[in-house]
Amino acid sequence: MANHHDHSYKLLFSHPEMVRDLLTGFVKEDWVTQLDFSTLEKVSGSYVTDELRDREDDIIWRVRWGDDWLYVYLLLEFQSSVDKYMAVRIMSYLGLLYQDVIRQKALTPRGKLPPVLPVVLYNGEERWTAAQNIGDLVERVP
Repeated sequence: MANHHDHSYKLLFSHPEMVRDLLTGFVKEDWVTQLDFSTLEKVSGSYVTDELRDREDDIIWRVRWGDDWLYVYLLLEFQSSVDKYMAVRIMSYLGLLYQDVIRQKALTPRGKLPPVLPVVLYNGEERWTAAQNIGDLVERVP
């Protein structure tokens, strides 16, 4: 059943209008008004890791932000059950995305990595209780 939801969400968010509506409707940050949604572009979410293993993310988009060609990648992860370690999964996906950006030399004009907005779409019945920050999963140093 979870796979069924994944396919439905992937189809739904394969349309730029839906990605625009997701951001403008749910991300309550001033910078969202600076995004040029006419430039929304789907990016490949398939990577080969340095260890030559395949990794495929759900959907990734990029969009122009302000006057510069700064990129905001939307990494969408679809989830039907609470995953205590989702923050670790997202961190791994971000690492693979950044490795690919470096390989393709797709850095910002200032030579930096683009900002990333990871989005987990959760459609489970229980309230989401997993950590949203990787730091909350790591024991403090004594």
